[in-house]
Amino acid sequence: MFGYIRPLQGELKVRELERFKACYCGLCRTLGRRYGLTARFILNYELVFLSMLLWDDSEPLKTRRNRCIASPCKRVRYCYANPAFNKCAGYNVILAWWKLRDSITDESFFKSVPHRVLKFFLSGAYKKAASSYPEFDGTVKKELGNLTEHETLGHTSLDGAADCFAKILSAAVPEDAPDTTRRPMLEMLYHLGRWIYILDACDDYKEDIKAGRYNPVITKFSASNGELAGDSTERLKTTLAHSNNLLCSAFELLPSNTWSQIIRNIIFLGMPDICLRVFDRDRRRERNAD
Repeated sequence: MFGYIRPLQGELKVRELERFKACYCGLCRTLGRRYGLTARFILNYELVFLSMLLWDDSEPLKTRRNRCIASPCKRVRYCYANPAFNKCAGYNVILAWWKLRDSITDESFFKSVPHRVLKFFLSGAYKKAASSYPEFDGTVKKELGNLTEHETLGHTSLDGAADCFAKILSAAVPEDAPDTTRRPMLEMLYHLGRWIYILDACDDYKEDIKAGRYNPVITKFSASNGELAGDSTERLKTTLAHSNNLLCSAFELLPSNTWSQIIRNIIFLGMPDICLRVFDRDRRRERNAD
């Protein structure tokens, strides 16, 4: 699921890269401990980022070494026990379950079989996560319902569709956070969600054209023979850069935490780099087609 929010590794110090990997492994282990083995297979970078953003600095950063199911012969370092991991593990399960449900609706029966199987094995974890975080689950259900309405009616509003996903991520901000922290986080996560949704639509539009699936990039910018018309690509890059800039501005208003340097790398360097890679991949497809 997605996977766009990651650091530009070449610009991280060795120590920072090791800590990022430890955070990733820590969230993976929390998913397994709280929601079972299947839940570990749905981990994504967006929730690792959210874990760092919501990190509780009142608890010291502790790491341990242990074997990993992905590489059982090697002991890896992982971050140990933080409330942010517990919360983001639950959010990860909820988002993945609803994403699977949405994919099953979009695909034919045979193409949706893998999604149906994973959803079945994830059902128990979802029920546990939804009971722990009912407000977040309710927001996800509501906004994905709004997004489904956009798809059914074939709305051409790119912002309208992106707004639904943006509201889902902004719902992760704690209600009891101080206003000086809560407001920048709401702005930050709203534009993060908007950026992810639009970039994902840009990344998938050719496949969605072939499959006949709804994609706001296709409905907004008339496509001819699978290509976007006119200056559509530049307009999409501009709106993505706008959300990225607003996200970065909001981040500067937040107090520093344990992960601030890595978060800074992700939003100032990693996100623009991923954006360029998505559009460059599209250009490579065009050259290969020629």
